[in-house]
Amino acid sequence: MRSASGTPLTPGELGGEAPPRTRTGAEARPLAEAYDTALLDLDGVVYAGGEAVPHAVDALEDARERGLRLAYVTNNAARTPRTVAAHLTELGVPAEPAEVITSAQAVARLIAEDVPPGAPVLAIGAEGLRVALEERGLRVVDSADDGPAAVVQGYGGPGMPWERLMEAALAVQRGVRWYASNTDLTIPSARGIAPGNGAAVEVVRIATRAMRPAPEPRVAGKPLPPMHRESILRTGARRPLVVGDRLDTDIEGAYVGGVDSLLVLTGVTDAAQLLAAPPECRPTFVAQDLRGLLVPHPEVTGSPAEGFVCEGWRADASGDGLELDGSGDPLDGLRALCAATWNDPRTLDPDKALSKLGL
Repeated sequence: MRSASGTPLTPGELGGEAPPRTRTGAEARPLAEAYDTALLDLDGVVYAGGEAVPHAVDALEDARERGLRLAYVTNNAARTPRTVAAHLTELGVPAEPAEVITSAQAVARLIAEDVPPGAPVLAIGAEGLRVALEERGLRVVDSADDGPAAVVQGYGGPGMPWERLMEAALAVQRGVRWYASNTDLTIPSARGIAPGNGAAVEVVRIATRAMRPAPEPRVAGKPLPPMHRESILRTGARRPLVVGDRLDTDIEGAYVGGVDSLLVLTGVTDAAQLLAAPPECRPTFVAQDLRGLLVPHPEVTGSPAEGFVCEGWRADASGDGLELDGSGDPLDGLRALCAATWNDPRTLDPDKALSKLGL
């Protein structure tokens, strides 16, 4: 989010109040030259269904050659950074394990700050979670009867036994500190939408709901601050740009961290969802795909009374809907529509305007 002067607004500067309605961001230079580090989500941004998203490989290579540091930030705690880096390299995006940041690493840091060195931790998840805990000097155990100082849940894959959730519930019932790598209820798969780690967390919550007060896990993943902190600590970024396809994790995580963001439309978010986004989920920039890193982003000018203009498009609110006129790049029309929508307190019907853009 940006102030009227174009400078980024952080949640602290907003004083906890509702953020002002804003326009989409403008940047005269290519984003790859305006920022020092891209914090890139993976699924829906770099790859989808195990294959590279169209234009992603070439765009990331070009961005790296322009001096942009690339880091890959994922809420998926199942795979190790080494495994993720190897997958990216196979797709044609050379990556080192140190360039991959996972929610498993973020939650392992949280736990290590709360328990003594070498403390036993009951890990409910896959290899990525166990490795992250061991790297923090914590001892992984498998039973609530092993005296764990903490219990942590991370995505365990479709083959995770029900018995693992029973162990987690028993530990939480005994008052053991409870953590979760992330609480994404669903994840994309090659066969459709599947239950995510958040669904497993809900199972433990249901099993412990009779406790008073009801236990709540400490969560590390996007959009919460521990994940952003882990990303900054590991990359040393001074002017990062969050790049993602999800409003409620990637873009909201950037908002929580007080940094700029780029939404790409190659994943789960479409144009209508973008227009309906609440203030904390509105990106600074929007692009069709990762080629958006390589170009300047045009300014949107205007006001609610006069309408909003971006390049060859003009958008304004009319009645309960949006009016859009002009021609040119459909993304410029979408940027104008974002400004018109986000600067109007009403809920506006975008269908007629979006139909002109083919989005």
